[in-house]
Amino acid sequence: MGLISFIKEAGSKVLGIGESDEEKKKKATQSVKQNISNLGLDVENLDISINGDTATISGKAADQATKEKVVLAVGNNQGIANVDDQLTVEKQEPEAQYHTVESGDTLSAIAKQFYGDAGKYPIIFEANKPMLSDPNKIYPGQKLRIPPQ
Repeated sequence: MGLISFIKEAGSKVLGIGESDEEKKKKATQSVKQNISNLGLDVENLDISINGDTATISGKAADQATKEKVVLAVGNNQGIANVDDQLTVEKQEPEAQYHTVESGDTLSAIAKQFYGDAGKYPIIFEANKPMLSDPNKIYPGQKLRIPPQ
């Protein structure tokens, strides 16, 4: 999939801004890996390296959805502007699109934009679990998966 851009000022604050570069990289990598584990996203041989505002991730995901959720779990952290996605998948499937939430967006409005039907917002909500716990809790700058219909 390659390089995916994020808004580096948006997202979770887990990156230890203000420490030395090496300390920051180590803590950020550990924190992001722990977050992925806490979300139940399993990637064989997961490797994450952070250089500046770019995170490179590699390993093997069981499916496309897991791969895309890992990219989002990494990219939706404050301080990360790009994710270099080097993950492979065991089972090839169609790729999802991504949408960056703007002020005033709702999952219904996003579903209307992508699917032509606001009532299909649960598809987007389910596609972004476990990162989303409530369909009403999205924020500007957050990147969401929009799976194919």
